[in-house]
Amino acid sequence: MWRSFFTEKKWMLWSWGGAFFIFLSLLAQTWIDVQINQWYKGFYDLLQKATERDISEFYDGIFLFMKLAIPYVMIYTVTNYFTRLWAFRWREAMTFSYMPYWKKVDAKVEGASQRIQEDCMNFAKIVESLGLQVVRAIMLLIAFIPILWGLSSNVVIPFFKDVSGSLVWVSLTASLGGLIISWLVGIKLPGLEYNNQKVEAAFRKELVYGEDDRQNYVKPPTVLELFTGIKFNYHRLFLHYGYFDLWLIMYNQTMIIVPYLLMGPGLFTGAMTLGVLIQTSSAFREVQSSFSLFLQNWTRITELRSIYKRLNEFEKAIGFNKPLRKPNKSDVRA
Repeated sequence: MWRSFFTEKKWMLWSWGGAFFIFLSLLAQTWIDVQINQWYKGFYDLLQKATERDISEFYDGIFLFMKLAIPYVMIYTVTNYFTRLWAFRWREAMTFSYMPYWKKVDAKVEGASQRIQEDCMNFAKIVESLGLQVVRAIMLLIAFIPILWGLSSNVVIPFFKDVSGSLVWVSLTASLGGLIISWLVGIKLPGLEYNNQKVEAAFRKELVYGEDDRQNYVKPPTVLELFTGIKFNYHRLFLHYGYFDLWLIMYNQTMIIVPYLLMGPGLFTGAMTLGVLIQTSSAFREVQSSFSLFLQNWTRITELRSIYKRLNEFEKAIGFNKPLRKPNKSDVRA
């Protein structure tokens, strides 16, 4: 999976050069995120005292936001486009690296066509999505933890006001606790996803054979039996995803109000302005969402773990980690 794209000379420019370009693009986005967070304070302080300020200051604030937002949109769009292209090149490298090994295996490899086509495709797509989010989350944490740490001094409620960087610790604790609970709630999902691919592969195989030989394949009893297995597995999968979705939506909604619960009292005592409250809420959201990245993407991670397991089994079956044997004269047909 990794070797075919990151160690092959043919793909070096795409793999490492493309990764560096994506890194720089995400760095630019993070810088703009920090500037917008600082913009919140000034703009909402202006709104809090709108009757005492001039309307021209309001339009200046809007213009400043547009100067930040327009480049952000352009960079974001280019980054996403290039990342999809980069991930597709990864899929291409995997596909054509597997083919020579697969062709030279005498034994029949179960679900080989699905591994080469569907699993390589899904692996590249999920790694594209998650990889982009992970790098971005790390950058946001580096940028926003110092900001949130400084803003924590505005907390006035008991206990938390005496803890340095209290908002950072609350965010970290909530994210780690949420991750542990998510692991417990979704503990059966990887196995169910793996089983789901097996029953889907068996059903697809029967249909493919039936395209050329309807006399011996796709008979009603066989199709019914195979689809019954699919239905049973999906019902179990939907049930466990239902539990997980219930927990995740409760967690996300709770995190929305946490910074207001911690900072809101200071607004009424005059310890802070509206701009500081909004800036803090924005910084808390960036830090907390970065900390809880794996929680928010648990279902995709579950799918990726299942795909990784299947591709790893496929690589072992075709001897991918062994040197490819070159054909000798005895292998060549007269």
